[in-house]
Amino acid sequence: MTKTFLRGAVLAASLALIGAPAFAAQPFSAPYQANYMGMKATGRMAIEPAGNGQWRYTLEIHNQMANLVQTTVFDEDGGVLRPLSGTDSNKLLIKKSNKKASYDWSRGVATWSGDVKADRAGPIALRKGDLDALLVNLAIARDATAGKPLRYRMVDNGKARDLTYTVAGKDAVTVGGKSQQATKVVSTGGGKKTTLWVVPGVPVPVRIMQVDDGDTIDLRIAQ
Repeated sequence: MTKTFLRGAVLAASLALIGAPAFAAQPFSAPYQANYMGMKATGRMAIEPAGNGQWRYTLEIHNQMANLVQTTVFDEDGGVLRPLSGTDSNKLLIKKSNKKASYDWSRGVATWSGDVKADRAGPIALRKGDLDALLVNLAIARDATAGKPLRYRMVDNGKARDLTYTVAGKDAVTVGGKSQQATKVVSTGGGKKTTLWVVPGVPVPVRIMQVDDGDTIDLRIAQ
């Protein structure tokens, strides 16, 4: 049950980022709490400098049954988030999987290696503005609070897919002990419904819930 959702899992920023301007890469780290596979889980999300103007975006989830670590190295090209490489490592009971992604913008292709099927290895042709699943979180957090269209092309896990999210109102959420008004956005398709809550100044959604064929995964900021 290592769903694609986990490449887009959500945490919240530290209070220092609340009220900050639209997304600009900066160091960031926060704990989160989750319900994964019917069990509570703990983890961490962080954005850290990776050198040469690049950044590393990391998601970790841990509980008694699973250990998941996903990363994306990215940069900003003229204000556009651009994935450069990614890793997806998970251990579910005795089953292990390790995948690597490479986004070669000089050649204009994305490829995948490791524990991937032949039809998911690529290459997939890249277009300007393409994101991987983790970076979709950053784009939604930036665009929803700015009132921009929520349409993206995600190139991840050996395939390209168009995503569209719609605003579904406002909800009160608590971030770092402080009540905030979050914009709720929703995407449906393929038997899956994904709902995200975003707060101005926080570079990732503060909560995400996905319902997929009756299974629910819910991640939210740790209070």
